[in-house]
Amino acid sequence: MSTYLTKRFVYMIVILIAASFLIFSLYALTPGDFISGNIKLSPERKAELREIYGLNKPLLERYGLWMKHAFQGDFGFSLAQQKPVLKLFNEYIWNSFLLAIVSTFLTWFIAVIVGVVAAYKQYSWFDTLVMIGIFAAMSIPSFFIGLYLIKILAVDLKWVPPGGMLTTGSNATGFAYYSEVLHHMLLPVIVLTLLGLGSLTRYFRSNMIEVIKQDYIRTARAKGLKEGKVLFTHALRNALLPAITLVGFELPALFGGSLITEKIFNWPGIGQLYIQSFSLRDYPLLVGFTMFIAILTVIGTLISDILYHIADPRVRL
Repeated sequence: MSTYLTKRFVYMIVILIAASFLIFSLYALTPGDFISGNIKLSPERKAELREIYGLNKPLLERYGLWMKHAFQGDFGFSLAQQKPVLKLFNEYIWNSFLLAIVSTFLTWFIAVIVGVVAAYKQYSWFDTLVMIGIFAAMSIPSFFIGLYLIKILAVDLKWVPPGGMLTTGSNATGFAYYSEVLHHMLLPVIVLTLLGLGSLTRYFRSNMIEVIKQDYIRTARAKGLKEGKVLFTHALRNALLPAITLVGFELPALFGGSLITEKIFNWPGIGQLYIQSFSLRDYPLLVGFTMFIAILTVIGTLISDILYHIADPRVRL
């Protein structure tokens, strides 16, 4: 295990260095930036700022300086927000994490239960309704679902607030603060759960259909085991093995998958900040966030490989 982890760590470093150069180059070579697009600045002031921030230097020199600072924990300075990139991450990323972790838990929990029952009752009315719901969830865009739920639940029925994280002007503290946050996050969590539920439920359903046809499942039933124990103890464990590979993509998706949803519901997360940075051409922030997603992807892939080995020791690392 230690030898494997050492090799993977070396591979991770090489992959991240290559990814960092590609990410930095793509943004650096993109025409325009925050300074050149600011019409309030005079040409002399623009030239001065470009000199201060090193934007007039060659690409390789700029990349070398960025990597040097990155190894020291400095991913750059946001020109639009006038704050260090890591400081902005610390301010916004926990709001995104709150949405993502709750919606991910609900998505996997519901997908496992619905997928197992749909596979067990294949071709029944329940399975038919599940398949219709799956294709509907996969086909409808996130912005449409979000706006539709705002119209029905927030505007018409007034059950939940239409957006934001807190009520405007709120000074709530303690339990009242947490209650207010939970009330505001209901709609975005519902949308994120619906978006991920369709494909994941279909994945578990197809895996379970294959597993419950195996000989050892028939043997377990012949021994007189209860059907629930056969499905959720014997069959589900093997059906989960292919799904473990998805864990590697879940980690970066925690922060990168809610960009549009955060914008629709005006949720103060890193996704909304990322979208705003595009219109402002705030490339230091864009590079930092994209690099952060790359790091999460590499780490998530390593975690999924290790979990697969733990779940099935026959698989060699």
